[in-house]
This record gives sequence, structure tokens and C-alpha cells, in this order.
Amino acid sequence: MASLIIDVFLLVLLVLIAVMVVRTCKLYAVIVMSGAYSLTSAAIFVNLDAVDVAFTEAAVGAGISTILFLAVMAYVPADEKPGLNRNFLAGFICVGAGALLLLAVTDLPSFGDPMSQVHQHVAPRYLTESGSALHIPNVVTTVLASYRGFDTLGETIVVFTAGLGVLMLLAGATRTHHIAKKTGKKTASGVSKQVSKVLPKSMGKKA
Repeated sequence: MASLIIDVFLLVLLVLIAVMVVRTCKLYAVIVMSGAYSLTSAAIFVNLDAVDVAFTEAAVGAGISTILFLAVMAYVPADEKPGLNRNFLAGFICVGAGALLLLAVTDLPSFGDPMSQVHQHVAPRYLTESGSALHIPNVVTTVLASYRGFDTLGETIVVFTAGLGVLMLLAGATRTHHIAKKTGKKTASGVSKQVSKVLPKSMGKKA
């Protein structure tokens, strides 16, 4: 029951964030709320025990995407131009697609039902062979990296790209420090020390 209450709360929060994104014209606010939307989605995945999907959503949706959007904001205006036309057809299509998805959810088996068809097909084999045949303790890793290695190749590339981007961003400060050290550039404190040495002592006392 507690898990259901958390899911409903997070879903309501997603709807509120989506409405705020649509209503605001401040692009910085849109970027921040998009990151919040991704983090909320990741929280939902964690509550549904899909930690691998939550990691991908948090790393790519709230991490790399937010950084890229903020980088683009350096070259575009901060405010969105108000639209003159109201595209009611697009809104109708979105509402209709959402209604169809909600209708399809009602036909799904109950969450965690051990007798559902997916749990009777290949899941027992995955659970049995994960440790003995492939020697991978985590069944989710076994499924994604081995049994579904080809169809999840795109997801693996996305996770690898996200990790590589984070490492490049973290290495930026170190790289800048090494370049400054190699070229002999002074920091702000180093420049102030050099100036104090050049200035006469009388001027230094006046200052």
C-alpha cells in the first residue's frame, strides 16, 4: 500500500512538472524542471525495483542532457518567443495517445504476479543460469549484457557515453590546472604576490 501511495504521489508530481514546463516561457526554468522530471521518473523506476533503468534516466536525462541544454543556453535567448497559433490538433493527439496507454495498462497483469506469462516463459531460465552458466551474480546485468546484448546495445552505448561525458567534465579542472602550470600562467593569488614584489615598499605601506 505504501508503494502504491508513493507511485501515485510521484505520478501527480510528474503531471505538475509537465504542466509547468508547458506554461512557462523561461528557458532556464524549463531546463531545471526537465531535470526534475527526469529525477522524479528515476524515483518511480527505483520504487518499481528497476534500478538499472533509474540509473540510466538519472545519468542521461537529469545529468548529461541538463548540462548540454545549459551549454546551448549560452547561444540562444533566455526567453521563448510566444506562439501565435494554438495547435489543438497536436493537443488532441497527445490526449488520445495518453488515453490509449491508460486503456492498455488495464490489460496488464498485476504487478509482481508470479503467474504472469512473462514469468513463465524465459525468466526461470535467466534466474537459474545467471550464476551457474554465466557467473554473474546480478540477474539484471545478466539479462542486459548477455541475453539481450544485441537489442540493448543502444542502451549500453548511452550509459557508456554518459559515463564518458561525466569523466570528461570532471577532468576539465585538472586539465586546466596542468595547462596553466605548463605555460607558466599565474593565478590571482600568484599575480598579487608578484605585484607586491615589484611595487616600492612606500606604496605598499600606503595601500
